[in-house]
Amino acid sequence: RQSSSTMNSKNNTVMCSPPLMWLIIWTVNNIGVTLLNKAAFATVDFRYPYFLSAVHMALNSLGSQLVFWSLEKRQHTASDANSKELPSIPQDSWVTQLLGNIQRQNLDKNGKRLILAFSFIFSLNIAIGNVSLKYVSVNFNQVMRSLVPAITIAMGMALGKPTSTRRQLAVLPVIVGVAMACFGDMSYTALGFFYTV
Repeated sequence: RQSSSTMNSKNNTVMCSPPLMWLIIWTVNNIGVTLLNKAAFATVDFRYPYFLSAVHMALNSLGSQLVFWSLEKRQHTASDANSKELPSIPQDSWVTQLLGNIQRQNLDKNGKRLILAFSFIFSLNIAIGNVSLKYVSVNFNQVMRSLVPAITIAMGMALGKPTSTRRQLAVLPVIVGVAMACFGDMSYTALGFFYTV
C-alpha cells in the first residue's frame, strides 16, 4: 500500500508533465494568435494578411535564432569548463531549463532541402490561414482546422494506406468537441471557404 504523499506526488507529476504543459501552451497560443489576427482584420480593418504572415515568420526565425544562440553558448561554456584545471558545473541555459537537453542536428544537402520545403509549406499554411480569417468567422476556421486529421485519414485511405478503426474513431471526439466548443457564428464566404479548405 502506498502512502498518500507518494500517490499525491505521482498525481502532481502527471498533472504537470512537460508534454501536457506544452500542449496547453500551444493550444492557448494558437487560439490567441487566431483571435488577434481576426480582430486585426475585422476591427481595425487591417488589409495586409501576407504582411502579418511575414511578421509571424520573422518572429519565428528570431525565436529559433535565440534558441540556437543559447545552445551554442552552452556548448562553449561546457568546453571552457572542461579546459580548466578546476572542474566547474556549467549553468543550464534557459533553453535547456525550458526544453530539456536538446542537440542541434547537422543536416546533409537532402535534409536541408526537406527542411526548406517544409518551411515553405508551413509559411504558406500560415499565410493562407491569415487570408482566410478575413472572409470567415473564427468558429468556422476552428471547425475546419479540426477536420484536418479526418481529411488526412481519408486521403491516406484513398491512396491505399491502411488506417486502424481505433485511429479513425479517435478522431471523432476531436471533431465533435471542437464543433461543440465553437458553436455559434459559422459565417463564411465562398472565397473564405476556398482559402480555409
